[in-house]
Formats: sequence, structure tokens, C-alpha cells
Amino acid sequence: MSNLSSPRLIETPTAITQIGRLERVTLGERVHAELRELLMSGELAPGQRMSLRSIAETLGVSIMPVREAVARLVSDQSLEVLPNRAVRVPLMSRARFCELTAVRLAVEGFAAEEAARNRSDADLMAMQRFERAFLDQARSPDPQADQAVRANKELHFAVYRATGLPTLVGIIEGLWLKIGPVLNFDLKISPDRLRTGGAAEQHRRLVAAVEARDGASARKALTDDVKGAASFIESTGRLLN
Repeated sequence: MSNLSSPRLIETPTAITQIGRLERVTLGERVHAELRELLMSGELAPGQRMSLRSIAETLGVSIMPVREAVARLVSDQSLEVLPNRAVRVPLMSRARFCELTAVRLAVEGFAAEEAARNRSDADLMAMQRFERAFLDQARSPDPQADQAVRANKELHFAVYRATGLPTLVGIIEGLWLKIGPVLNFDLKISPDRLRTGGAAEQHRRLVAAVEARDGASARKALTDDVKGAASFIESTGRLLN
């Protein structure tokens, strides 16, 4: 009998330890996903600082999963480490911004064309929902900038997911991790900019072209949207020389 019971006594602590490891990985992934979303949506601005402790307290987790998530984002050059357990959203140089914009025009323009060819009815409905959410903010007398930039990001990625090309979506996510915060200099700079900046019209053209399965027009609307935002951001003088 003693020989039969011994394996259970040995195996039980191992099983508990494995469950604990899985939980820590889950928390780290959750923190990483939350921070990625904030960066990609433009809800964190270039130069904005955060302490590891404040992130942990906000998300209700310990420092360890925050440190793991931040380390991954630092390795991607999406965050910078500062003294005293703080991190910062990197500032953007004009040269770096122009480089990222050029890559976006090529990659995201291609994605818009592919989305027009491959989109499903469900994909189209998602695009229309996020287009309306953005338009509601653009037309509001008291627009909520955070909601506008989130709707902008969700609309774009509804288009990119409609390509049916996960590798392409992953490449675009990497670009948005770096460019997303700079969108603060466009959509969040003032309510007037949100109303008159032209993004709502470019979104309307983009969704209409995808609905019509017109790849060339979808690419044109998408690239016009990116170019319009980039031109305005460069004019603000907030990029580093």
C-alpha cells in the first residue's frame, strides 16, 4: 500500500507548481495585451511616463507580470526603460515617422486591397460598426477623443483582419505599436481636428470600396487616410528633428 501511495505524494506538488506557472504566464500575457492595445490605439502619447507599480495597481496584478510584459515591449522598441522602475512611450523623430509612414502606405494599402477581395459579410458589418462609432464622435458637439482613436484603430484592424492573412495582420500590429501613440498628435489634438480632419470621409470611402469589392479604391482611400494624418502630424512640430 505504501508503494502505491508514494507517487501521489510526489506528483501533487508538481501539478500545483505547473498550475502556478500557467497562471503567471496568463497574467503576463494579459498585461502585455492590455499595454499593446493602449499603444496601438493611440491612447498613450509619446513621452508619457508610467511606473511599473501604477500599471500593476491599475490592472490588479503583481509587479512580476508587469515587468515581464514591459520587457517584451521594450525589446520591440515600443517602450523605453527609465530609472526608478518607470517606463516611457518613446518620442518620435521626423525621420523615423516618415520611414514608418512609407512602410504603412505599402503594407496597409496592400491589406486594403486584399480585404476588398476576401471580406465576408461579417467582416463588412464589423467595419460599418466601427465606422459609425468614429463618425458619432466626429459629429458630436463634445467628442470623446479616447473613444475616437479606439474606433479608428478598430476600423483599420477590422479591414486588415478581413484579408484572411494572419501574418500580414501581425506585421501591421508591429507597425502600429510604434506609430499608434503618435496618432495622439492628430485625432486627439482638438475637437475641431476630429470634425474637419477628413478621416471620417476617408473611412466612408474605405468601407464603401470594401463593400463593393473594389480593391484599387480601397487602397486609395486607405492611403489617403494615412497620408492626411501624416501630413498633419508633421505640421504640428511635435516630432523630433
